[in-house]
Amino acid sequence: MNRNPVGWFEIYVQDMKRAKAFYETVLAVELTELASPDPELEMQAFPMDMEAGGASGALARMEGCPSGGMGTLVYFSCEDCATEASRVEAAGGKICKPKMAIGQYGFIALVSDTEGNMVGLHSLQ
Repeated sequence: MNRNPVGWFEIYVQDMKRAKAFYETVLAVELTELASPDPELEMQAFPMDMEAGGASGALARMEGCPSGGMGTLVYFSCEDCATEASRVEAAGGKICKPKMAIGQYGFIALVSDTEGNMVGLHSLQ
């Protein structure tokens, strides 16, 4: 395989409007609706550039797919993860682990969104 192993991610949510507002506020981005052939699946995509490195993904809401839990942890790339972390509580989430050094790999912060999902924020500064 000659690319990064993660090609796409989905974060399952229960309240799409609330979750969308959380991620747009914390990451300072605009999510866009993805058309779905299944009326039971609602998705809002993170910004993506097919030519750029890394993976993009979407918030997803579907009956029978609960949010929360710790099966997989998605990290969002940031210039300085403390900046995004500073927006979390005002957006309705909570800080699980404030910015901390991870040696030569930079820094991370762990936060919980409005749906009970933990996500990571990663930066090199």
